[in-house]
Amino acid sequence: MAPKMSSDNQQNQKETHKVRVGLYGIGLETYWPQFDGLRERLIGYQQEIAQNIKRFDVDVIDLGLIDSPEKTHWAAEQFRNNCVDLVFLYVSTYALSSTVLPVVQKLDIPIIVLNLQPVKAIDYAKFNAMGDRTKMTGEWLAHCQACSVPEIANAFLRAGIRFYQITGTLNDDDFVDQEIQNWLEAARVARIIQNSRIGLLGHYYNGMLDIYSDLTRLSAQLGSHFEICEMGELLQEKKNVQKQELENRILEINQTFDVRPDCLPQEIERAARTSIMLDRFVQNKKLDALAYFYNGFGDSDYIDLISSVIVGNSLLTAKGIPVAGEYEVKNVLAMKILDSFQSGGSFTEFYAIDFNDNVVLMGHDGPGHPKIAEGKTKLKPLDVYHGKVGQGLSVEMSVKHGPVTLLSVIDAPDGNIRFLVAEGSSEPGPILEIGNTNSRYRFSLDVRDFIDAWSQKGPAHHCAIGVGHLSQKLEKLAQILHLEMIRIC
Repeated sequence: MAPKMSSDNQQNQKETHKVRVGLYGIGLETYWPQFDGLRERLIGYQQEIAQNIKRFDVDVIDLGLIDSPEKTHWAAEQFRNNCVDLVFLYVSTYALSSTVLPVVQKLDIPIIVLNLQPVKAIDYAKFNAMGDRTKMTGEWLAHCQACSVPEIANAFLRAGIRFYQITGTLNDDDFVDQEIQNWLEAARVARIIQNSRIGLLGHYYNGMLDIYSDLTRLSAQLGSHFEICEMGELLQEKKNVQKQELENRILEINQTFDVRPDCLPQEIERAARTSIMLDRFVQNKKLDALAYFYNGFGDSDYIDLISSVIVGNSLLTAKGIPVAGEYEVKNVLAMKILDSFQSGGSFTEFYAIDFNDNVVLMGHDGPGHPKIAEGKTKLKPLDVYHGKVGQGLSVEMSVKHGPVTLLSVIDAPDGNIRFLVAEGSSEPGPILEIGNTNSRYRFSLDVRDFIDAWSQKGPAHHCAIGVGHLSQKLEKLAQILHLEMIRIC
């Protein structure tokens, strides 16, 4: 069973993560008495945009046309009072930059300029046959969205305003639709990350200098909360495990995993018990993700606990609560980001290079993400957890064949958090069948160049892997969060 929330909590979480979008159009009020029906026509175009945005289950604060400097301060207050996540600025026709700048100066959020022409091209013959030059001018003004875009960009740049542009047509433009959707998805994920509670259980793996994290910096730049937890809080849940729920969890494990014949029943029961304990612990601490590591030296209860968490942590990861081993705080954030884009987010590192096939083998011991596995994730017993204490069950899987994205959250020396991204593909072929997650990845770069280019940007040796190509969405997420994104390929 997944960690349960009350219906009120689920509704509150849904509302917390729901994106609020500001929309306003700009025009020039001088035109309205000169050209009959122009204002109404442009308002109609803006209403089409609003309906298009609403398709993605977001709240739209549509302020209509702002066509004079006097209206700009009211508009700015409306957006601030409604706490919008980003603003779409629709250039309906030529407009003065003085009707644009005051609205956004007080908003520290991305401004996306919509340069959307009603049609791909004016019908020149029909236009030139109109005969009435005033009507012809009005018709032209309904299509001259691009006219003031350079003026707006100039004013924004000189004022230090963050802005982005989408150029295309109002309807039947797949590029425009995808760009708008990418911005809305990025804004939703930003809300999730900014409201996430990340549990930290145990301690760092001693000596892994690259994974040590500045929690204050991560909190400041990403907005996430970090909850430092005690192993004893997890262990105390053992006494609360009931027989029936233990039987149910064993059934869930057998349904979720390809349980290999050499998995002993008592090991499956041990993993099931710990899985239930983990669910309760996560629910009690209200966690959205978890990074963990522990040795349990000299204490059999803790060794028994920490050597039986892999199955439960994999189940949690599949249920939207990613878990990273080795106390990898930055990487569990990367996993949470990918999972929030509904692309999975599995814990991984470089395993080996296949120079013959020009692919990189990547995987990790510990939790995997069963929902992005190629086929059923195998459950295998290990006599040794390399570099860790105890023995027990482990997961073996390859990521679904097809496009993938690697994401690393970098805690850079200059004090800034960065995203490091690479797009590639997961491919079929031989892997190391050692009871770990393990996949073969191909990138557009030669394998030597890829390894060198990735490493030189300073990531930790872990990263997160998700299915699909996500660089455009990740770039917009980085822009919303004021972060730099580096794309290797």
